[in-house]
Amino acid sequence: MQFDEMGNLAGKTMMLLPGTACDYQINFSAVLDRLGTKYHLICVNYDGFDGSDLIFPDMITVTEKIEKYIIDNYNGKIDAALGSSLGSTFVGQLIQRRNVHLDHGIFGSPDLDQSGKLSAWLQSKLVTPLLTSFTGSEKKKAQTRDKLKKFFEMDDETADKFMSGFAKFSPESIKNEYYSDLLTWLDEDIHVEHTKAHFIYASKMGEKYLKRYKKYFRDPDIREFNMQHEQWLFGGEQYTIPVLQAIDEFMAMPV
Repeated sequence: MQFDEMGNLAGKTMMLLPGTACDYQINFSAVLDRLGTKYHLICVNYDGFDGSDLIFPDMITVTEKIEKYIIDNYNGKIDAALGSSLGSTFVGQLIQRRNVHLDHGIFGSPDLDQSGKLSAWLQSKLVTPLLTSFTGSEKKKAQTRDKLKKFFEMDDETADKFMSGFAKFSPESIKNEYYSDLLTWLDEDIHVEHTKAHFIYASKMGEKYLKRYKKYFRDPDIREFNMQHEQWLFGGEQYTIPVLQAIDEFMAMPV
């Protein structure tokens, strides 16, 4: 596990938790400097995505390591954790397990999918090749780049950055990460005193996700944006700026 601290070290603490098959350098590259001007950032790379030879174990084992870091270095309390996609599962677990305290849990347009073991195994067997199969073929690489550009409005540089990330990580780590995320369930109606759950809702994902956010957390603060999943991180300033403004509003709220 890798924990890098940077940004405004006098500001409120915000942990950044990347999504599937990403490290924080890739996932948050478009916003890292801007978040760092205001907040003391704790940037996390999980086992298997931290440059080591380790393989990603499972979501709960990694959650325990994140909790230990917060306990050892911050007496068990930080101001906020911001999860991108799969990273939001860690935010949810940190709140639900109550071993550490967050004032603000910020969920970056997550799907929060949950399933049984057979379904999770089948899905991981299908998705992992999709994220890694293009690495040995220029034709498949070009096709993947075109899909990313069309769906997320990425430019060539951003699309290549994300593809290079997928290519450098072990397929086994990606499979374990995807599989165990589906098996990591949240309770319904989670409520922790003095913790506020904030959701960045990408409305183009569909209303079923909005219903999930309300199902799992009591009275969540939901901000709707007309964008695709996590498009604010790689789809242009028209998405990035409003979401960053919303995050500043989240962080200023009393809990």
